[in-house]
Amino acid sequence: MGAPPVGTPEPRQPHRWGFPAYLLVEGVFLGVSALLGWLLVRGSAPGVWTVAVLLGLPTLCAATVAIVITIVRGNGPAIDLGLRFSWRDVGLGVAFGVGGLVLSIPAALIYMAIIGPENASSAVGDVFENLTAGPAQAFLVFALVALVAPFCEEVVYRGLLWGAMEKHGANRWVAFALTTIIFALAHFEFTRTPLLLIVAIPIGLARALTGNLTASIVAHQINNLLPAVALALSLTGALPGAV
Repeated sequence: MGAPPVGTPEPRQPHRWGFPAYLLVEGVFLGVSALLGWLLVRGSAPGVWTVAVLLGLPTLCAATVAIVITIVRGNGPAIDLGLRFSWRDVGLGVAFGVGGLVLSIPAALIYMAIIGPENASSAVGDVFENLTAGPAQAFLVFALVALVAPFCEEVVYRGLLWGAMEKHGANRWVAFALTTIIFALAHFEFTRTPLLLIVAIPIGLARALTGNLTASIVAHQINNLLPAVALALSLTGALPGAV
């Protein structure tokens, strides 16, 4: 058999990671969270910087481990996770994100009407409650909520977990359904799970219909944009009671 023609791309090799890799990443997230809580809190009331570290660093560590796994045990994040940049996917991500807001804002209003505004805050809003911040701290919190957390969560759920499901024979719609459910449950905000499911649907659709993670990352960032702005303004006192 002769050599393949010049310029023929090499066939993609199946990645050598699956559900254990996802469980490892979740373990990293929980372990780093517990360690930081023990090191930084220890019975004292945490400030804004401490809360930002507690929220941001475990997620960053989890996403970093997920990317390293694809490099060591697979084809790298661009192939295995669909972490490829294109302006087309950015545009589609914006479209799905805006569409998600059209869906989720009325759902959030209905949710608040059912359980009451005093019970409708998110876990992130709860941990920052009664804290105040200067502009630099408020911007850091905004960046974590609007930019960093969506990127990291997409790498873990619609990247690593999605790829593990595909490895074991799931098509994109099964992966979409299961990652949407697991994403909503993994926030451990069980009274808000129905709302989180609604929020996750357009984000997952962005991943399913484009095949790339860029679109779902951007859609997720668009979804988090308004809460991040409200949280940052609340911390500075410009928008009391926003969270």
